[in-house]
Amino acid sequence: MLTIVGIIVVLVAVVGGYLMEDGNLHVLFQPAEVVIIFGAATGSIIIASPPKAIRMILKSIGKIFSSGGRGKAGYLDLLVLLYQIFSKIRKEGLISIEAEIENPERSPLFTKYRSVLSDHHTLSFLCDNLKVIISTNVPPHELDSLMETEIETHHHEALVPYHKISMVADALPGLGIVAAVLGVVLTMGKMSEPPEVLGHSIGAALVGTFMGVLMCYGFVGPIAKNLESKIKDDGVAPQIVRVALVSFVGGAAPQMAVEFGRRAIPTSDRPSFNELEERIRKR
Repeated sequence: MLTIVGIIVVLVAVVGGYLMEDGNLHVLFQPAEVVIIFGAATGSIIIASPPKAIRMILKSIGKIFSSGGRGKAGYLDLLVLLYQIFSKIRKEGLISIEAEIENPERSPLFTKYRSVLSDHHTLSFLCDNLKVIISTNVPPHELDSLMETEIETHHHEALVPYHKISMVADALPGLGIVAAVLGVVLTMGKMSEPPEVLGHSIGAALVGTFMGVLMCYGFVGPIAKNLESKIKDDGVAPQIVRVALVSFVGGAAPQMAVEFGRRAIPTSDRPSFNELEERIRKR
């Protein structure tokens, strides 16, 4: 929602300021410049991206306009789920959760926490590493290294749309200059025309530079940064799982292992110790 508000603010500020100086909006309407700039930008991203990357970019568009982030309630759900898993293991042994992690969508334990079930990456990350703990006697430091490798790999892959959109943002001012140069070339062929015609033609050419710069710094660049922030937010939950699992495998009590996980949450969304304790008691 805030992304849409930001887009509207940029448009109102730019167009409103232009109209305050008695600008003519008709001059800014140059379909040929739009075709040149956005057509070239689309072509450049196709050239630079394999099919998998293009699919990731299209999929990330919806994420740009979503609110994003789990929020405090979502992190509490994850922490309480981890506490219940650890407690069950302590009381009944590792084998007691084997059926739960093989089919979490039907598990009475997991289905109480829909926010965790809807995050397929975190759910898969948690279940896969619990399977490793069950099937092998892995030391805490090796488990930590294993999970860190997976997190880094996923984060690198998740950043692909950000890098591609940033590349387009960086290219837009240059593509705007391309459109402006083509406009100047056309203007040179009208040198015998009256000043009014030449002025309109030069103005139309300059619109290309204006559009390229505006799209770069007013829209596409900020959208890329917005996407980067959301990708970083998505990486918090796996870090919580990693810290809590390593702590638990290292011998920490369930409550202490979950507390380690709580400390991995950014302070803006981190539930307090008392809030977590209260949720655990009410589970």
